[in-house]
Amino acid sequence: MEDYFAHETAVIAKNCSIGKETKIWHFSHIMSNCVIGNQCNIGQNVVVSPEVILGKNVKVQNNVSIYTGVICEDDVFLGPSMVFTNVINPRSAVKRNTEYQKTLVKKGASIGANATIICGNTIGEFAFVGAGSVVTKDVLPYALVVGNPSKQIGWVSEYGHVLEFNENKTAICKESNQTYQLKNNTVKKLEDD
Repeated sequence: MEDYFAHETAVIAKNCSIGKETKIWHFSHIMSNCVIGNQCNIGQNVVVSPEVILGKNVKVQNNVSIYTGVICEDDVFLGPSMVFTNVINPRSAVKRNTEYQKTLVKKGASIGANATIICGNTIGEFAFVGAGSVVTKDVLPYALVVGNPSKQIGWVSEYGHVLEFNENKTAICKESNQTYQLKNNTVKKLEDD
């Protein structure tokens, strides 16, 4: 007996690993050699291609395509209908399935609805990719990016709130009251004393 839930319409390959308390919903397809961590939620009509790795507590909303080459660390959020690519120059008549590029989504990052992540890039820890954005280059940790192509317009806390830095280059998250510091275009959460 499995330690996870799968809706009866889900198609799951035999040779994949699915963690405890994970839920896989209607019409989703989990392909061979995937690794899906504990307590993930795979929404309706999701494709998880061969050899994809999802950490624990990854939330995948409806209609998402996660292609070979993608790794999502723990606590990643993938918004409705967002998509990853895995080949830079796809052609129907040219086989490039040995040229899949890696894409890494680091711990706690969120990718908004209908965003596209061009392969070969890294989305930093706790970064926030706005809905509809097209990511064509690496995204810094805690960065807020929007648009096509995406551009950084600010910084966010681990709770997803915009950080407003004062003259001392510190900011406080309005929800968690955690303090962050901006130094040399890098955001760091300051530890409590």
